[in-house]
Amino acid sequence: MKKSIGISPNIETLFGTRDENMRVLEDGLNVTIDLRSNAVELEGAARDVARAEQVFADYESLQRSGYAFNNGDLNSMLRVLVADPTATLRGLADAGRQRSLGRRMVQPKSVNQRRYVEAIEKHDMVFGIGPAGTGKTYLAVAMAISALLAKRVNRIILARPAVEAGERLGFLPGTLQDKIDPYLRPLYDALYDMLDPEKVDRYLEKNVIEIAPIAFMRGRTLNDSFVILDEAQNTTSEQMKMFVTRLGFNSKAVITGDVTQIDLPNARRSGLLEAIDILQRVEGLMFVHFDEADVVRHHLVQRIIRAYDEHKTHIAEQQMLLLSGGRSAEATGGGLRSTEPKNSEAKDLNSRPREAAGE
Repeated sequence: MKKSIGISPNIETLFGTRDENMRVLEDGLNVTIDLRSNAVELEGAARDVARAEQVFADYESLQRSGYAFNNGDLNSMLRVLVADPTATLRGLADAGRQRSLGRRMVQPKSVNQRRYVEAIEKHDMVFGIGPAGTGKTYLAVAMAISALLAKRVNRIILARPAVEAGERLGFLPGTLQDKIDPYLRPLYDALYDMLDPEKVDRYLEKNVIEIAPIAFMRGRTLNDSFVILDEAQNTTSEQMKMFVTRLGFNSKAVITGDVTQIDLPNARRSGLLEAIDILQRVEGLMFVHFDEADVVRHHLVQRIIRAYDEHKTHIAEQQMLLLSGGRSAEATGGGLRSTEPKNSEAKDLNSRPREAAGE
């Protein structure tokens, strides 16, 4: 099926740098898009052409309403759109408007990120679990700021376990705040990236935004708050239970972590691993899992995560082969070993008379 549609103003923004956005649509929707002198020609199956035509219509409508696409948001929206048949460009843009942070909007860059953001909106407790660079913490902080600016909550509380990543830093100098700040720096980075530094400092000074180690959470009831626990894989079972029971009225909690990067001395005691098993079927909360396809850092990060996963799978397969080989050796060698004590006993008995004679 072929379809020609008129060219709207500023169509070059939709096409993107070196037509990168059109390649996303062509690959994702299985259509061919050609720009003519006075029209855009679409070719493909009827359903795919209809979806591509809807993208152009939504783009024109958004342009007329004064919507501005910033910082590669359009490319991200198109990637989500082609991966989710129910998504539309206008729907994604409108959802981003509702999560405005003033100078920027919260715009998911993958289907799982979209599920994560929607889960935070609909549920009072959400677990975001996945590898580094998938936007777990950044999106959670962005949603917290959006809720604060919209006056849906009165404060934001950001917590993190104070655990070193594989090295011992010794005693850090300064006040208690100076000692814990290095562990909480990623949370500060996310805040300063989304808000003006002066506003962040003012919120921190007035405790509208509070950043603290998870140990400071015990005994508190958090009402009208948006609470985020980052690096949850490094909490103990006791800390995790303590944190998830702090939630008060009109509050939300987001717990983020990467179960492949546990820095506890005993990884099996991770509170996040235990929470996944215990809370999986609890009504009212949701688990969202990310993978390497959701990584929004440098493209090498995706490949590095994939390489580590493949290596881990390879090691597990080798261990299984060794275990199965060991079991088969035991099965075939068990009879031989059962006769060894008898032979050794016979040798001992035979040697005793000679030893006695020698004495």
